[in-house]
Amino acid sequence: MSSSAARIQSRKRPAARQPLLWGALAYALGSSAGTYMWRPAVWWAAGAVFLVFCGHYFSHRRPWAGVATALSALAMLGALTLQIRPSDAPDSSIGFADGQPVILTAHVIKEENPSLDPGDFRRRVDVETEQIDDGWKVLTVRTGVRASFYGKEPGNVAPGGNDMALHYGQRLRFATKLYRPRNFHNPGAFDYQTYLAADGVYFVGSAKFDEVEMLPGFCGSRFELWRTRVHHAILRRIHLLWAPPAAALADAMIIGENEFVGRDLLADFQRTGTYHVLVISGLKVTILAIFASWLLRRFRVGDMIASVAVLLLVLAYAVLTDVGAPVWRATLMLIAYLCARLLYRRQSVLNAIGLAALILMLVKPNDLLGASFQLSFLCVLIITAIGVPLIERTTQLYSSAVKNIDSLAYDLALPAVLAQFRLDLRMVAGRMARFFGTWLPLKLLTSGVRASVFSLDFLLISSVIQIGFALPMAYYFHRATMVALPSNVLAVPLTEVAMVACLAGLGISSISLRLARLPVLTASYCLQWLGGSVHWLGRFQIADARVPTPELIVIFSGAVALAMAMLLARRRVIFALAGLGMLVITAAWVCLSPSHLHGRQGVLEMTSIDVGEGDSTLLISPQGRTLLVDAGGIPHWMHSDMDIGEDVVSTYLWERGISHLDAVAVTHPHADHIGGMRAILRNFHPKQLWLGSGPSNAELEELLDEARRQNVPVIIRRAGDEFDFEELHCRVFAPATSSNERKANDDSLVMTVGYGQTSALLEGDAEKEIEERIAREHPAANLLKVAHHGSATSTIAPFLAAVHPQFAVISVGARNVYGHPREVVLQRLADARVRTYRTDFDGAVTFYLDGNRVSPSLASH
Repeated sequence: MSSSAARIQSRKRPAARQPLLWGALAYALGSSAGTYMWRPAVWWAAGAVFLVFCGHYFSHRRPWAGVATALSALAMLGALTLQIRPSDAPDSSIGFADGQPVILTAHVIKEENPSLDPGDFRRRVDVETEQIDDGWKVLTVRTGVRASFYGKEPGNVAPGGNDMALHYGQRLRFATKLYRPRNFHNPGAFDYQTYLAADGVYFVGSAKFDEVEMLPGFCGSRFELWRTRVHHAILRRIHLLWAPPAAALADAMIIGENEFVGRDLLADFQRTGTYHVLVISGLKVTILAIFASWLLRRFRVGDMIASVAVLLLVLAYAVLTDVGAPVWRATLMLIAYLCARLLYRRQSVLNAIGLAALILMLVKPNDLLGASFQLSFLCVLIITAIGVPLIERTTQLYSSAVKNIDSLAYDLALPAVLAQFRLDLRMVAGRMARFFGTWLPLKLLTSGVRASVFSLDFLLISSVIQIGFALPMAYYFHRATMVALPSNVLAVPLTEVAMVACLAGLGISSISLRLARLPVLTASYCLQWLGGSVHWLGRFQIADARVPTPELIVIFSGAVALAMAMLLARRRVIFALAGLGMLVITAAWVCLSPSHLHGRQGVLEMTSIDVGEGDSTLLISPQGRTLLVDAGGIPHWMHSDMDIGEDVVSTYLWERGISHLDAVAVTHPHADHIGGMRAILRNFHPKQLWLGSGPSNAELEELLDEARRQNVPVIIRRAGDEFDFEELHCRVFAPATSSNERKANDDSLVMTVGYGQTSALLEGDAEKEIEERIAREHPAANLLKVAHHGSATSTIAPFLAAVHPQFAVISVGARNVYGHPREVVLQRLADARVRTYRTDFDGAVTFYLDGNRVSPSLASH
């Protein structure tokens, strides 16, 4: 029997045991328990020791009990490791993060690429402090600070340039105010503090660049300095070889720099489920390893030398890109796999994955709860535990069947179906021989079979990954990537070709630009087709399918279905199909199940969402109808890529179980009120858009264009309008008329929303003139949403006397440059005996109006 036939028959053997994988899962379960169920460390240690002795006792008497106790001991060890690991947080006794001016002496530990805007200079770098001078004493303190430098840029700096000397190891001295990073205090909000802490950054500050003093000397690692220089040299080379659109994609694809990719194109990649091609992940590491292995085989390099060479290449790539944990996880898994391969353990891929997971969890236990860690290992598990067994049972049989196609003896070692398939190929080749000769037809047919099998394998693996990722994509990113499969069918092959062509172009261009033209041109076309296809697919309405946070029963069912699909994939065909069917059903449930609003029934709820220096207010009627007034936003002059509507407001709404809004309202077209509303229209498809009758501007026109694309009808609200919104009664006080001469704040939509004997008054940014007129109409309300973030131009005493609220809430940004809320306004509210809340201190603030009284509630409590 030939070796190929033996391999085919060996697939009928049961799968090998995977003790390291089960051990990693047990350790992960224990770490999760240690996160949510704190117990004294000695309890976990005692439990682990006890279980070890029990496992030793049962190992020869009851093997299954010995395995169970050993896994339980690993779980205890996981909880113990997590709780005894020293915290990386800075010493809480450091009292400099209070907004008081200090002078920092520091050195750059992580630099950022300059802005492409020639009229403005903003650079954000991470520095490590050497000394902190608060005017009274100078302390030697080592801690990480994310520093933002701003001002007019003195000259043009090419992408990837380093003309401003803010390179790694550069020593600086500058005056700043240090603050601890602040999260948006809404349920489900992104944990910005933990994100920065993972990079060793615990404080933030800013300064004008022309006030920064460059100090002599170098502080840091010479190896890191060399790495950053090579990194930026590659970045400059990319922008030399390719035009800006293609160069931006090449930056992201090759070295993980997505700073030059526009937010709209990034959103298209996210909508289509192809964002992974723009980040350095396991896909890129795999492509690099496969290409290197193929190239070495062409030169007939032995397995041992080829594996070592691939390992060194991947390690060098991981060091050069320096994009953090994802690439190192992929690299570690590849190392484990290649080592197992060198030791002739080709069937122990899952064991290798388990070993890699255990190592990473031991080094950084807290990474377990992060989306990146979970998605990295889940992707590999789905491929190896579900995809590979399916391929081995289907397409791979035909791929192996075309080997040694001329050998009639090999036919006898194959199942009848595969033997007949080989006979059919020979028969077709014989008919073609009269036209093309005897050698070429059989070669073409076998090559065609292999290409077809490869395409089917790719389609099958992509399908399984997208189905398996339905739950985590919905939980972490609130996306049902309905076009992910066709998008990846187009994107992944283009990515493979583009990445290889880019690497070839970069390498050859260092020798000759003329010789590099072919790979550069090939990469350009691939990158253009990649960006164009993703943009085209991202325009479809179905690509914007967003889902709220799945219910607990959906999460549990999805996890069980995924585990069952993995366990049954190598069993009998009927069981394997049943496991895959369960996975498909739960994926459809995740994407299509109706949402359930989380909140109290029978009351009017008003929540002032923490959006920083802006406004966004959610109202929910007693019957569950939803109205969002404003959606926050960031002014253009702040040069931020953050979309408050997408990143903050939408996240909060999804956390509340909201998938659609009944209506949205914009009080006036200022960026801090209207900026996030376009994302809200795309994500929640409201039935109505309410606007005041004030003058228009560019941002409002963009919003109206988006409303037309989403088929959202626009309703104009004016002073004097009264209408019912389900059980709620709404009365509009402003704007009265439209005038281009008035300030936009005076055109704010001002209205009361009442339920029973209780009501809330929402002012937008209305100022003194409007408040004086409204006060004459005696707009009594129990709850006041304070105007203009607590500016001194609003909330005048006569207005407060007319409204006579019991509660007030101020939507305001922490440490804002305007000094909001003003002390005079807080004093007016205190004099009127109004109990006042503010989002910068309290986070999202919710009020429940039951028709008789108002009850406040804080999200952080």
